Amino acid sequence: MEAFSDLFKFLMERKKWWLTPIVLVLLLLGILIVLGGGTAVAPFVYTLF
Repeated sequence: MEAFSDLFKFLMERKKWWLTPIVLVLLLLGILIVLGGGTAVAPFVYTLF
């Protein structure tokens, strides 16, 4: 969790607000892949890609 706080501090300090949507999309895709890998949702996740 320290990596997320460091990233947030970096975004606030350097005023790199344009990176926020990119980070959020990558985070959501990662969560989707992890959760969809071994569950009954997997066939539906794979159709998205």
